Amino acid sequence: MDTIAQKILMALTGLFLCLFLVVHLVGNLPLLMPLPAAQLRFNAYSEALSHNPLIRLASLVTLASVLVHTLVSLVLTRRNRSARSVRYAVARPAETSPWYARRMGLLGTILLLFLLVHMRTFWWEYKFGEVGVDAAGRRDLYGVVVAAFQAEWYTALYVLCMGALGYHLLHGVASASRTLGLHHRRYGRWLEGLGITFAVGVSAGFAVLPVFVYIMRG
Repeated sequence: MDTIAQKILMALTGLFLCLFLVVHLVGNLPLLMPLPAAQLRFNAYSEALSHNPLIRLASLVTLASVLVHTLVSLVLTRRNRSARSVRYAVARPAETSPWYARRMGLLGTILLLFLLVHMRTFWWEYKFGEVGVDAAGRRDLYGVVVAAFQAEWYTALYVLCMGALGYHLLHGVASASRTLGLHHRRYGRWLEGLGITFAVGVSAGFAVLPVFVYIMRG
């Protein structure tokens, strides 16, 4: 697979993961509802994720997208480094690109490690841990979430990682739009503004959840 095809694959999987983030954020919004509705709605959402065949299929596609996105990024990074084996006499990367654009590998690594911790904290516990039931008889993932976010270190880690997500999205959305030929001088600024709004909105939305649970459910 040539470099252009790899970049297109990178962009498509990235945009699919952006869609997943929006759906996942919307699914987590019941955490902000008053009790007991928050517990019942959130647990109903969790049960749907576990038992609906279409959603389970979408989960597998999402997992595959994460793996492909990660592997292709590693290949492209290695290829770019090989192409720059002879360094320029004068290099001023700060003048041509923002710092987060030059640290996408680091940001992606942080997010991948966070994802593993996140899955262990919630998905693994929900599937294999000793989880109680709510008033409707559903497994109480809401209780697991509240317990996790009462740990100050985990809430702080979550918020920091959402900052990394915001910067990753900020560059990733712009890069994907250029790779797929969506960026045009006539509406480039509008598209750039939309990308910034998306990156800030999604990352801030996720960051609000643990802080709200920590303060209001403690």
